[in-house]
Amino acid sequence: MTPPLKTIGAAAMAVRTAIVLFVFVVVFTALLAAVFRSTEPAIEAAAAAEKMKLIGEVLPRELYDNDLLNDQRQLPASAGLGLDEPSTAYLARRNGSASALVFEAVAPDGYSGRIRLLLAVAADGSLLGVRVTQHKETPGLGDYIDPRKDKDKKRPWISQFNGLSLASVAEGEWAVRKDHGRFDSLAGATVTPRAVIKAVHKALQYVADNRQQFFPTLPAASQGESK
Repeated sequence: MTPPLKTIGAAAMAVRTAIVLFVFVVVFTALLAAVFRSTEPAIEAAAAAEKMKLIGEVLPRELYDNDLLNDQRQLPASAGLGLDEPSTAYLARRNGSASALVFEAVAPDGYSGRIRLLLAVAADGSLLGVRVTQHKETPGLGDYIDPRKDKDKKRPWISQFNGLSLASVAEGEWAVRKDHGRFDSLAGATVTPRAVIKAVHKALQYVADNRQQFFPTLPAASQGESK
């Protein structure tokens, strides 16, 4: 029996609609892909510029002449760095020789959770700079670890680490003054700096323990490791 004309018309309409939708999806996907390809270089350039801006806060520009972002080291998850996932480190070179390492660490025991850090350590084992890149510490109380929030713009709290090393600071001095250490802290807000100090100390120990991986041409005595 021949199907009713209405049934044939409905089937034809469904087929046409499906074809139109298919063509629309193909064209729309192609347009999205074209837009992505055209904007990808600009997005990557912006991301690289933002990353270099942050690195520039801990690593002086005169210490390297290589393409820093393309001189990477993949670091495995490490308790010493407080990281439970692999991370990327950047090796600075000057005249072909390794001059510094830029890498991430985490203080897992901040007052309000994890505090992410970016550090630069020179080939001699000294800290070039430390910056907090992410935290949830109490605004107006514990957030002075971030120089953007620190009221002391001339000498932000985080700048206390500049130039320090395992050799220049005794084991017991890696603490706030309240705990008989050498680091200042704000009254009533010591949990946060304790966490950061501990993480920075452990990060320096990590670099010292792995110095031949990062600075293989330097003798052990030049690394500034405390005994």
